[in-house]
Amino acid sequence: MATGGSCVPVHEWVSLEDPDEDRTWIFDVTFLTSTWTCVYGRGCQGVLTEPAPELLQGCCSYGAHFVDDDDVRRVEEAAESLGDAEWQFRDRALRNGITRTTKKGETMTRLVDGACIFLNRAGFSTGPGCALHHAALATGRRPLDLKPDVCWQLPLRREDQVADDGHVTSTVAQWDRRHWGAGGQEFAWWCTEEPHAFVGTKPVYEELSDELTAIAGTKVQRALRAYLEDRRRAGVPLPHPAVRRRS
Repeated sequence: MATGGSCVPVHEWVSLEDPDEDRTWIFDVTFLTSTWTCVYGRGCQGVLTEPAPELLQGCCSYGAHFVDDDDVRRVEEAAESLGDAEWQFRDRALRNGITRTTKKGETMTRLVDGACIFLNRAGFSTGPGCALHHAALATGRRPLDLKPDVCWQLPLRREDQVADDGHVTSTVAQWDRRHWGAGGQEFAWWCTEEPHAFVGTKPVYEELSDELTAIAGTKVQRALRAYLEDRRRAGVPLPHPAVRRRS
C-alpha cells in the first residue's frame, strides 16, 4: 500500500503479523528498498543550523538519548573496554562519567567541545568518528552491540502503539526531522531527505540487516526480507521521495 497527502511524501508500506506475539509490524517499503547509505565523512553536512561538513560531527552534535537503564549500562560497560588509543576523551569520561541529565530529566551522553563525548575528532589516531563504532569494527563486533540504542538504530525508528485489547502495532520507518523534536526543523540538512545520501550499492534492508533483526527479531526480519525481494522481482517499489526529486 502507498500512503500520503498533499504535504506528505508518499511511501509504500507493508504489514506483517508477528508469529510469536500479538503484534502487527508495519514497514516502510520505500525506505527499506532505497539505496540510502550513511555518508559520514563523504558529504554529510551534520545536524547544525548551518552546513558544517568540515566539523565531521555527523549526527553526534547533541549527544545520544538513552532509552532505559539497560541501554546506559551496556554503553558504560563498552566504554570501560576502550583504551586511550581508541577514545580521545577517555580521560574526561574517567573524571565526569559518560552521561548527563537534561532539565527534562532525560539521560544523555555527555558533551565535550560541542559534540558527543564518544566522537573522536579529526587528527586523532583512529580518525574521526564514534569511538564505540571504531572499536566494534576493529575487534570484529557489531556497532549495535556497543553503541547507544538510538545511535545504532539511526536512520531507522520503531514506534509502538498499544490498543485497548493489548494488541501492539509496531511501525519501522526512516528517522525524520520531526523525530528530533522542534529543533529538527532547524537543521540545515538531514540525510533521509537528501538525494546524495541515496548512493549505496545495496538496499537498506540488506545493509541494515543486523539492525532490523535486533529491532524486529529473526523471524520477522526473514519474512520481511523475503517479501521485499519478491516485491522487487515483481516490479520497482515506489522510489524514495528524495530520489524522485533528484530525477
